[in-house]
Amino acid sequence: MNSKVRTSKDRLKRLVDITLALIMLVVLSPVFAVIAAIILLTMGPPVLFRQVRAGLHGKPFTILKFRTMLDLRGSDGRLLPDEQRLTPLGRFLRNTSLDELPEFINVLKGEMSLVGPRPLLVKYLDLYTPEQARRHLVRPGITGLAQVNGRNALTWEEKFKLDVYYVDNWSLWLDFKILLATVVAVLKRRGISHDGWATMPEFTGTTHVDKSVCSRARGSMVWK
Repeated sequence: MNSKVRTSKDRLKRLVDITLALIMLVVLSPVFAVIAAIILLTMGPPVLFRQVRAGLHGKPFTILKFRTMLDLRGSDGRLLPDEQRLTPLGRFLRNTSLDELPEFINVLKGEMSLVGPRPLLVKYLDLYTPEQARRHLVRPGITGLAQVNGRNALTWEEKFKLDVYYVDNWSLWLDFKILLATVVAVLKRRGISHDGWATMPEFTGTTHVDKSVCSRARGSMVWK
């Protein structure tokens, strides 16, 4: 793609991000207030969960989400497994993706986009293959191609393959289809957790690449 055309499309994408993020923050401000109040009453402060993630070109930034877990630790001082710390409210927020709403603030700050590969832990940067690392050539997103094609039900390798496909085939039309498919995925509550896990197991590096993701995802509305 011509660099000038790409730059123009990037600017338009950023304009769309800012506009929609502002609208969502204003429209959903009552929802923010209610969720914040319930978290304070049931779990206490803080309301927001903050964690350093890898953004565009691997640059670290602090992602914002509504808190869904208690700070419970074992006798050794280490945090207990996610499934033991996840509260009923937290499970509801995750199932409905309402815990992701504060990320609209990250979008306004230019750290994230509405659509793109999900931002992951900084410690994973050294574990990616060169091909998988290309997922950082675009801003990470609140939702993405992997989120509407299986989400946490996918393997890490399947997710990364979809992330790289998005990098190579990005367009505003693809973003629009992913946003529509995200609404459907949230309503159907698909792929919330990986089999046997509250969310996903940690990524420890790629031992093989599962090519079956291509055949499974090719029929989806956002792949074409």
